Amino acid sequence: MNPDDKTPSTWLLTGAAGTLGRVLRAPLGRACHRLRLSDRLPLAGGLAAHEEQQPCDLADRAAVQALLQGVDAVVHLGGVSVESPYEQIAPANLDGVFHLYEAARLAGTRRIVFASSNHVTGGYERGAALSPQDQPRPDGYYGLSKLFGEGMARLYWDRYGIESVCLRIGTATAEPPDARALSTWLSHADLQRLVLAALRAPAVGCLTVYGVSANPERWWSEDGWAQIGYRPQDSAEAWRASVGAIDFPAGTPMARLQGGSFLGLGPFETQRAKP
Repeated sequence: MNPDDKTPSTWLLTGAAGTLGRVLRAPLGRACHRLRLSDRLPLAGGLAAHEEQQPCDLADRAAVQALLQGVDAVVHLGGVSVESPYEQIAPANLDGVFHLYEAARLAGTRRIVFASSNHVTGGYERGAALSPQDQPRPDGYYGLSKLFGEGMARLYWDRYGIESVCLRIGTATAEPPDARALSTWLSHADLQRLVLAALRAPAVGCLTVYGVSANPERWWSEDGWAQIGYRPQDSAEAWRASVGAIDFPAGTPMARLQGGSFLGLGPFETQRAKP
């Protein structure tokens, strides 16, 4: 996809009703000819002239195939977005990502921007410097499902030539909430820059990059940023005085490992008492 190519295009945004979907909706709509919005939940507000809505359950293979018809590129945010029991994550985050890539193959869709997560490597110690080439260490079922999605992206590039940019998104909030986020924060404006760069870059193959702002203490490398033309412009440093002392209890996995609060969720099945 060449940024100078003015051919009218239709982009699909899944998870459009979610927090990040709402952040991305307007800038994506300004950048494409037609924006298809999809979610199981209702969308806020009415549709603009360039928008269309197509609700879809990612676990429904036929519905996902219909959703991808006529779509040139996808920003895939849909699915369970927090650490949860495996049975809740699997239908959307495992089956759903297969349905999406297979529907893209059948529809001739050529690029997917996949919302992966920093939780793919959330099992590393805080402060460890990481690049996308480092061994994955998921911190839970959610992180594991995102690693599965990255593998699906690789398979469909190697076998079928569908390009993907897998974004290991950090703490994508309006402001950094705590000390961990001084390293992991991704501002909403930088998220928009990152996703648009991933859509517009002329040739990406199958690329994984970390999604983080220009935080001086970030743990994650810039590998791949130059290839897609991503240049973060925000930094968490301005919030150091207000959030630097807000942290997880000392000695807990949440305080020790990069995954933060997700490491405080689970196990989800209470251990059975011995008879």
